[in-house]
Amino acid sequence: MLARHSLNALILAGGIAVVSLAATQTVTAAEPFTLKSSAFNDGTPLQTKNAGDLKKNPNCIGDSISPPLQWENAPAGTKSYAITMRDLTGEMGLGTVHWLAYGIPASVTELKEGEASKPSDKFVGGLNIRKTQVYYGPCPPPNTTWHHYLFTLIATDLDPKELKPGLTIDEFLAALKGHNKGATELVGLFKHP
Repeated sequence: MLARHSLNALILAGGIAVVSLAATQTVTAAEPFTLKSSAFNDGTPLQTKNAGDLKKNPNCIGDSISPPLQWENAPAGTKSYAITMRDLTGEMGLGTVHWLAYGIPASVTELKEGEASKPSDKFVGGLNIRKTQVYYGPCPPPNTTWHHYLFTLIATDLDPKELKPGLTIDEFLAALKGHNKGATELVGLFKHP
């Protein structure tokens, strides 16, 4: 909390400065809209269980278990949230959508571990790279550097059931124009061992 005082008078009496302060005005700084995980910190590795589970792809070495996510301090006017998880360097620089969820009610402030790996009444599923409507974990090729998986939480003024299921990322972003209230992000790293 920041306090600001207004200077009422400065009187010099016999070489001594006398300061009179008027009533204090309190200015409160808004808490930031934040996204975090109890399983990893921003800019640190995801766990192997969070990696993709497509067994016919040798780059997928995990169980596609979504990490737990928590958020707080939604912007004013928030009615629902959306979450994307993208690897911006995936597909040789074209980017990869691993997860798109929207219609998360404003009353929801967390998704537990594995909760986004299956359909849920807490979110509406959009399409990921595999054309499924749930979380799909990282599957980077071997012998590459760390891939950065950007989890973005978007606050919106859309009612939770306003958008139909199965939107692509482009359809979702087009529908969101003019309805976003703010966003925050968290980066998880992963590379093939």
